[in-house]
Amino acid sequence: MKLSNAILRGIPGAFILNSGVGKLGMDEGTAEHLQNMAKVAVPALGNMSPKEFGRFLSYGETAVGAALLLPFVPTRIAGLALTTFGAGMVASYLKLPGMTQEDGIRPTDDGIALAKDSWLLAIGAALALRGSK
Repeated sequence: MKLSNAILRGIPGAFILNSGVGKLGMDEGTAEHLQNMAKVAVPALGNMSPKEFGRFLSYGETAVGAALLLPFVPTRIAGLALTTFGAGMVASYLKLPGMTQEDGIRPTDDGIALAKDSWLLAIGAALALRGSK
């Protein structure tokens, strides 16, 4: 694996893996709060119970983080996983009320944390396009 791929995979991978592991066994109230935010961007997520959503989110983040960190996972696959994750975060940012200024793009103070996830989308797309090169 090229050093540039390792850097692009390692930093987001460690961050996302840590986030996913931290969400394992989250309480139902936290899961419901996160689900309410997520279903604005992906309405189908509202069809799960909060407990199911909590497991889905924690396992999904853990899997994406692990895919990025494990060198035997092809770069293109890891990049596609990160792109999907990042796209969901950016969709939430763009659709949640109060996250963007009146222009619908620039973040408000409340939206900065989600707007930063656009970097994950960009890194994922670069990895997916770069493949194993």
